[in-house]
Amino acid sequence: MPVSQPRSYDPLRKCRVAVHGLRLALRDRAVAYKLVVSVLLLSVAFAQRAWVDFGLLLVATALVLAAELLNTAIEELCDYVQPERAPQIGATKDIAAAGVSLAILAWVGVIALEVWRLLLAQQG
Repeated sequence: MPVSQPRSYDPLRKCRVAVHGLRLALRDRAVAYKLVVSVLLLSVAFAQRAWVDFGLLLVATALVLAAELLNTAIEELCDYVQPERAPQIGATKDIAAAGVSLAILAWVGVIALEVWRLLLAQQG
């Protein structure tokens, strides 16, 4: 079995690969709409100069988008390996979707806390 030579570390290539992967993932509407909502929320927090809130939203958003990207990658791989319906593939996709759901619950919780905080700040 031939052994391939490891590639030298190229940060620009890594960035290009990541951007290409994000573009591919944005074909999935679940990823695209979460990205749009996240950019809007982060813009509001940034404009208010609420840095702790911005950081919390940024981390929650990154968690959701990372989970969505991993779920999309798992689905793509499953569809490539087994194009026909199979119980094992279905279970794999369901488990990945459960991970995304957990991240979304945390994200929605952070958003709800931020909206509540904003409403209280306007009343006081």
